[in-house]
Amino acid sequence: MIDKNIIAETVNAAIAHTDAFVVDITVSKDNDIVVELDSPTGVDLDFCAEVNRKLNEALDRDKEDYSLEVGSASLTAPFKVKGQYEKNLGNEVEVLTRDGKKLKGTLTAVGDDDFTIDVTRKVKEPGAKRPVMVTEPLTLKMADAKQVCYHIDFK
Repeated sequence: MIDKNIIAETVNAAIAHTDAFVVDITVSKDNDIVVELDSPTGVDLDFCAEVNRKLNEALDRDKEDYSLEVGSASLTAPFKVKGQYEKNLGNEVEVLTRDGKKLKGTLTAVGDDDFTIDVTRKVKEPGAKRPVMVTEPLTLKMADAKQVCYHIDFK
């Protein structure tokens, strides 16, 4: 089996002088290697091809056969690393908490182990005839979120 650490070192060297970051690296027992990258400015096909080329140079197909896929993180995939939260500051996100609550709001802050979203909800003010929409910040621990995804709105 191909060593995941060798792949990680090679990928990190290939992206060292860019704003890209590693989202995930997986190596199956059949040596199917998948590298997911992301960047605040986006990851294009040429960049992925360059990282793929450097990985192919570092690995020896004569020693072990493998398949290699280098690509960008999916727009609809849940966030896995802090860089994805930082990339989406100011964007709408959907959060599924560990206790099953679904929240939607604007990602406004990211800490080392938490993040803040502005959530809008209806509140019935005392003495008011109708409920009003109120936006308030909500800070959650990353460990309390089962999944956080970019919200795509087709309106």
